[in-house]
Amino acid sequence: MKINTIEEARRFVLQERICTVFSGKSKSLKSLWDAVDLPEKQPGEKGWGQKISAVWDWKNRLPATYPDEIFYGKIKGGTVALMTTDYLGDHHYPEYHKDIGACRWLSQQIHELIRLDLYETPALRRDSIARFSCTKSQFDTALKELQITLNIVRSNDIEVEKDTWLPLQEIYPEIYNQNHKPPD
Repeated sequence: MKINTIEEARRFVLQERICTVFSGKSKSLKSLWDAVDLPEKQPGEKGWGQKISAVWDWKNRLPATYPDEIFYGKIKGGTVALMTTDYLGDHHYPEYHKDIGACRWLSQQIHELIRLDLYETPALRRDSIARFSCTKSQFDTALKELQITLNIVRSNDIEVEKDTWLPLQEIYPEIYNQNHKPPD
């Protein structure tokens, strides 16, 4: 499948069930980047070029436009991926979710900030460094851990342009509840 439009990108994700966004990040998964048939930046051309502009836009716009169908997040190793919400709920979440209490201390503290307030990455980084005396690198590692362990997700609001973080259960309560049933 050669992709030129967001609708074709949507069909690609639905067909693959899980894919990476960029090339070379996984040996076992196809990438959206490799499937896109748009020109790359040409010598002398200003800006990003058609291909990177489209892929960068679609990675956020697909889950915002089709929130009941497509999930955006990071998978093991920190690779950016798109997957169907069915795949997320049936396979990915049960296998890779880690309770926040099992995450690193800094990840737990950052999760609590996100749980209490809406944060874009720059403000979250600034507040975390100030409150927890961590480095930028430590912050980035903790934020990645929260995404990989499916404790936080990027907001799907179509109006949100910058990465804004929310607890997963706020965006995907059905998936969270399906995997956290109280004992009988």
